Amino acid sequence: MVSADVYSVVRCPACAGPLEPGGRSVRCASCGQTFDLSRGYLDLRPAKTFTEQTKYLDEALHADARHASIAPPVLGSKIRQDMLQRFLALGPTDRAIDLGCGSGRALAWNADSGAKAIGIDVSPHFAVEAIARHDLLLGDLRRLPIRDGAFSKAWSLDVVEHVSPEALEQVLAEASRVLAPGGAFFIYSHVRKNSWIAGGVRLVNRLAAALERIGLLDLRQEKLRKSDHLNPLADHNDLAAFARRAGFTVERVTYYTPVIGAFVENILVRMGERSLAARAARRGGAAGAGAPEALKAARASGQAAVRRRGLTYGVLIALTALMKLDIVLFGRVRSGPFFALLRKAG
Repeated sequence: MVSADVYSVVRCPACAGPLEPGGRSVRCASCGQTFDLSRGYLDLRPAKTFTEQTKYLDEALHADARHASIAPPVLGSKIRQDMLQRFLALGPTDRAIDLGCGSGRALAWNADSGAKAIGIDVSPHFAVEAIARHDLLLGDLRRLPIRDGAFSKAWSLDVVEHVSPEALEQVLAEASRVLAPGGAFFIYSHVRKNSWIAGGVRLVNRLAAALERIGLLDLRQEKLRKSDHLNPLADHNDLAAFARRAGFTVERVTYYTPVIGAFVENILVRMGERSLAARAARRGGAAGAGAPEALKAARASGQAAVRRRGLTYGVLIALTALMKLDIVLFGRVRSGPFFALLRKAG
């Protein structure tokens, strides 16, 4: 879905001219270039692509189809969503943009705020619900097809670690450009420098690797996703410097080293997924629990169980509450992963 309201903020990626809707395509009123709208989202990628491209454009990273539909937030997703709401406090007077929206699930989770929100991502792997109900753009965060000062608030979850330092400069400069003076930008990402708490995460990851070797869980998809990490931020002073050069100040930071979260998501949840995938493989005659069909079936089964909000959902919410102890206990300890609120001058 692309609502009429979107055309007040989007601009032609070639000449920055205004866009005019026209059925299954959109036309630039200035240069006459047309852009596809036939898939339910507006394709505003620049004609000339950047040399640096994310691996998230590869189909292999989406083999488990976790992007295909939207379920209520649980576990790490619930923690990020709760922190987003706490830091940004979205309301009906806000116009907001999700920079690197992925499937578009955060748009769905924040729809009740009343804010007018748009999602943009360079990868077209949007959830069917997001396409049907929310404004989505296909575009590059380094050259946003958006007019200056269009938004009061923005957020970016699990994006910064996927770009190089040069690309991060461009992404932050563009985020600053499309925010109004005084606008707020919420980020969840991490820096390379960790604290002593990260030792607990490493222990959990070693345990997970041992369990994978004996076939109790499968971490291949998670490793594939993390293979795209470029980790441009050295430490939190580096974050402040990048922000300052783009016209932001770091107004607020909460640190989040997920020791309990790593055990829950990297071991308990992965073991549950492995069990569901094995069951799906037996029912569907797939080659094994690691087959793409089995992974998709396991993911779909898990999401359906969460949407029913029954026992599975209750257990996951209880585990989410347990994971929040990482913030309660270590949220003030300067460490790698963080939630930050950047404020544009003005």
